[in-house]
Amino acid sequence: MSNKIVLLLLLFVIGVVFYFSWLPDPSFMNETYLPRWLLNWSNHYYNLRTAIPFIALGLLLEAYTQHNCSDEINHNKIFNFIKNISIATIIVCIAEGGQFFIQDRSPDIKDVFFGVLGSFIGGLGYYFIYLVVNFKKIKNAK
Repeated sequence: MSNKIVLLLLLFVIGVVFYFSWLPDPSFMNETYLPRWLLNWSNHYYNLRTAIPFIALGLLLEAYTQHNCSDEINHNKIFNFIKNISIATIIVCIAEGGQFFIQDRSPDIKDVFFGVLGSFIGGLGYYFIYLVVNFKKIKNAK
């Protein structure tokens, strides 16, 4: 996938995170474009809904980082993974911190936890997909 496409998707997901985090109504009932089943699910699993966009964020951060570091001979994947989790943590903290300034919204430490957890799962998901796609290359390299 092109690096520019990954960057655009990454910025889109970050925008979606901020948009939904800073809506005045935390139940999303005023968002008529969302299907009713999705609204019911998101209100039932209130904190878990935070993890969903962060799964995509973690996956896209890993894809963007790996593409940028593909020219380096000895890039440290663990360091990049920790760096990407830190970036996701900063994003979720900004999103939750912005809720201090919105009437009827309040930040929740559980949302920070679920955002970081979602990013962690997304990052691991990237490596799982990478292993599945490149299994023959990895197997033949040994």
